[in-house]
Amino acid sequence: MVVLDAMEKAAGVELLQVEFNDLAGAMMKITGPLASVRASLEAGAAAAAGMQVRCTWDVIPNPEPKARPGWDAKPEFNPLMEQSVVKVPAKAGKEKKVSEQAGFAVGLIETQGFTAVFEAIDTACKAANVEVLAREKLGGGYITVVIKGDVAAVRAAVDAGSRKVEGLGKLIAAHVIPSPTEAVLSLLPK
Repeated sequence: MVVLDAMEKAAGVELLQVEFNDLAGAMMKITGPLASVRASLEAGAAAAAGMQVRCTWDVIPNPEPKARPGWDAKPEFNPLMEQSVVKVPAKAGKEKKVSEQAGFAVGLIETQGFTAVFEAIDTACKAANVEVLAREKLGGGYITVVIKGDVAAVRAAVDAGSRKVEGLGKLIAAHVIPSPTEAVLSLLPK
């Protein structure tokens, strides 16, 4: 989510799909003008590097239309992760976009271990006025909890929750995305 947010904010690109694998990896497929795609991918790679996550990327100029069946993934559900592994962003509706609301933020706390994530989210909710949007299993014992609220509340909640993980599991990542992009919001579980 953090990488996607950085990519979208860097350049005018459109998210086509996100495809997850069983190694807690994700393949983001975007389209747009060539220079925008390059700028977007560079920004995403920088965001990943800032979180000490290895990232591989490639640009295919003028993709061959006949190749689409090779990369256009069909819907797929992974029963072990209890979620879809191919996500397509929802199209924007007529209602007010959540990202246009002043001071809105999304927070993520990712751990390895259920006990750690449960303690972290309980602490986060007690620390600030936030709403839990989802809990996502990523495979390998990795779990991410997503919260929303105003920026200050989400920062306080993520900070408090992250501190509670030590000794119960491993904190993989904790991040706040102020004013998340529509693509990020469209991929959140409903």
